[in-house]
Amino acid sequence: MGVSDKALGGLMLATAGIVFTYYTIWALLLPLLPSDHPVQDLFPSREWAVRLPAFILLVGICGIGGFVGNVVLKENRKKAQKRASKSA
Repeated sequence: MGVSDKALGGLMLATAGIVFTYYTIWALLLPLLPSDHPVQDLFPSREWAVRLPAFILLVGICGIGGFVGNVVLKENRKKAQKRASKSA
């Protein structure tokens, strides 16, 4: 038995909410606290608050570009096969 769509959707929504809250605290609220505050120990260095989303964005853009390129190549091959079958 698989996980129902509602349960999966709820899990994804909860995960997104937790990630959003963690990142918001990390990137926006942590700079307002003193550097020796104990909460600072719960988070990585603030430079990663910029590097990590930039890396994820770069990987996502590359993935979308690769997908679009793959679709275009497949469509061009289909068109070439149709032209070849019509002329033969």
